[in-house]
Amino acid sequence: MVAVSAAQPRIQLLQTPTAPAWVEQAIAHLDTVLLDHSHCERKAAGVALNLMCRYPSSEKLVRALTAIAQEELSHFELVNQWLERRQVSLRPLPAPPYGTGLSKQIRREEPGRMLDSLLVAALIEARSHERLGLLAAHCPEPELAQFYRNLMASEARHYGAYWVLATTYFDRETVNARLAELSAVESTLLLTLHPEPRVHS
Repeated sequence: MVAVSAAQPRIQLLQTPTAPAWVEQAIAHLDTVLLDHSHCERKAAGVALNLMCRYPSSEKLVRALTAIAQEELSHFELVNQWLERRQVSLRPLPAPPYGTGLSKQIRREEPGRMLDSLLVAALIEARSHERLGLLAAHCPEPELAQFYRNLMASEARHYGAYWVLATTYFDRETVNARLAELSAVESTLLLTLHPEPRVHS
């Protein structure tokens, strides 16, 4: 059993910390978590690219998300190198309800759609930052633990960038109110541990 400290550092934007049961599940299935991590990095790059295409006249958004998309793709390649080293083949994985559940909260009409898209991306990146930190702290393989540790800072930059963009295009009161709603949904989606290990489950 993995001993997870009850005093985990609180991650900005998230209402609740990850349960120790997730850490135990992830450590017991590192290859599956790495495979899912590969999918997460690819999807994260896609999110950034899709937002750039949807809002091409928003110069600050395009500039920030160009950098994020490039970094996510570089992480995708790094994770895939780990999979190759461990002889884990790339293959599809059934997705847990986390991403779909958050996507359903995004309003269809503008400007709500833009705000929700930025905040949902921020929440996902914040949860990624937290969970990579937990993997870094508890992974029994020192080299893999260091890999997770190296990625933590970029995940923090990413959720910070999405937050800054939200507060650039919307007033702080509106952002905070909507963030509270979306963050509550994000926490609820993680109350029940998915039967298969995933980065967001």
